Amino acid sequence: MADFDSPDFDVIVLGGGLVGCSLACALEGKGVRTALLEARAPAPMPAGFDERRLALAAASINALGSLGVLPLLATPPSALRRIHVSRSGDFGSVRLAAADYGRESFGGVVSARELGLALELRLASLADTTVLRPCEVLAITQDDSGVRLEASLAGTPLSLRAALLVAADGTHSFARAQLGIGVEQHDYGQTLFVSALAADRPADGTAWERFSEQGPLALLPMGRDYGAICAVANADAARVAEMDDAAYGAYFQQRFGWRAGRVERVGRRSAHAIVRVLAERCTQGRALLVGNAAQTIHPVGAQGFNLGLRDALALAELVAQGSDPGAASLLADYVEARREDRERTLAFSDGLARLTANPSEPLRALRSLGLLALGNLPGLASPLVAGAMGVRGRVPALSRAAAARE
Repeated sequence: MADFDSPDFDVIVLGGGLVGCSLACALEGKGVRTALLEARAPAPMPAGFDERRLALAAASINALGSLGVLPLLATPPSALRRIHVSRSGDFGSVRLAAADYGRESFGGVVSARELGLALELRLASLADTTVLRPCEVLAITQDDSGVRLEASLAGTPLSLRAALLVAADGTHSFARAQLGIGVEQHDYGQTLFVSALAADRPADGTAWERFSEQGPLALLPMGRDYGAICAVANADAARVAEMDDAAYGAYFQQRFGWRAGRVERVGRRSAHAIVRVLAERCTQGRALLVGNAAQTIHPVGAQGFNLGLRDALALAELVAQGSDPGAASLLADYVEARREDRERTLAFSDGLARLTANPSEPLRALRSLGLLALGNLPGLASPLVAGAMGVRGRVPALSRAAAARE
């Protein structure tokens, strides 16, 4: 990398979550001096039934293999071999099988805790990345040649300069606010309850998505059990939150049905307001937003982390090819490289969330016809499959590498 007024680093990544850590891993071995700043110190995360599950697209699994993260997972991904989509009150359903598309799976399900730990292990082995935490960023300024961060590292003042700042600091991004980048927000009027769930019928590799007027429900198979999500209208969220486990299990069963068997146990629930937050732009000078800092989307279709990972991979690919990681031309190339995938994923998640929650009778008929067509006309579901596998638009090279070796 070139010398831009002797910066301390070529790239500073703000945020040590899943996307930020993945970006640091993707930059390894490319001659990029990287710093990763995280506000929180490492904290033990309890293992067990209550762990949150993540659905990884096939492209994401390929990438994590290429990054050396996949072998560090304590439990390998549970294969997603089938997808079943339906809506309460509508006729028709969509049943997709990976085998029908010449694949063993559409992707896999992992424990969010175990993925975080695997990324931490990989991060500790990186030669090109300096990890600074607990590090609180206090101010961000920039000029034509670089970005400067004023921070506090475990209480000690710290000033850092880099050619490029990558903000991977989440939905409520400090960096985004400091850079003066506004957001567009849409409140879906829903609260998402997330938990583990066990049924009397062991999971068999089928991911279930069930839509309703209140929002979607989903079961993601991992081992014998599931990761479960249940969207509830905000007006009903307090009542649902007060339910004990047995009552909540019965409530989930009533809304979801019996396709996956009888609900026997639900784990500890967490509740999250569902609000779409889109940055008005992803770049400002020598700074770039990725992951949830750039776009926090409706969880329908489990696209959030997969989209953020592809952000990180595409950026690492471009940085490796250039001499100035913060150059305007490189960031413009990044925006263009991510345009199709980002726009189509945003349109899919938002459109599906709104369409499936609308109680209009004419829409009910159209939805039903659409489900029938997708479930019965060969080839019509191919774009849906491509999105589920993460191979829409310009696929980052790291997402293809592992697949090419199979």
